Amino acid sequence: MSQKISPPPTPTSLQTIVTNEREFSWKVASNLFVSFKYAWAGISYSFQTQRNFRIHTSVCALAIALSVYLHLQPVEIAIIGITSGLVLALELLNTAIESLVDLTVKQTYHDLAKVAKDCAAGAVLVSALVAVLVAAMLLLPPLVKLIILAL
Repeated sequence: MSQKISPPPTPTSLQTIVTNEREFSWKVASNLFVSFKYAWAGISYSFQTQRNFRIHTSVCALAIALSVYLHLQPVEIAIIGITSGLVLALELLNTAIESLVDLTVKQTYHDLAKVAKDCAAGAVLVSALVAVLVAAMLLLPPLVKLIILAL
């Protein structure tokens, strides 16, 4: 079942993104600041290397800005923020799972590696669809009202 496939191109910028700071990344962070630094490094890595994370971040910012512009209730803005944040969190987990699977199977194909990657991507897709549904239900009525008033 396991067959060799040609290796994917390795980005040259990966060395600059993943620095030697993480040489001892297996150790527990010495303090809270270091923990936040590592977390920010993961977010930064995803933003720099993952197109979908940048897309989701942009759509999240747009949805929240539109919510504020349309004067939605604070709880409605919070709901849009929570659903958008869930999409971003799952995209980060998807990136982590894909990286771990790639590390594990190296440059070979394995059916279970495909299942893990596909399921992680599916989780992101489900959360993104839910976020679109929530945003549509909360943003469309005041947006349509604004458009009708403008005509």
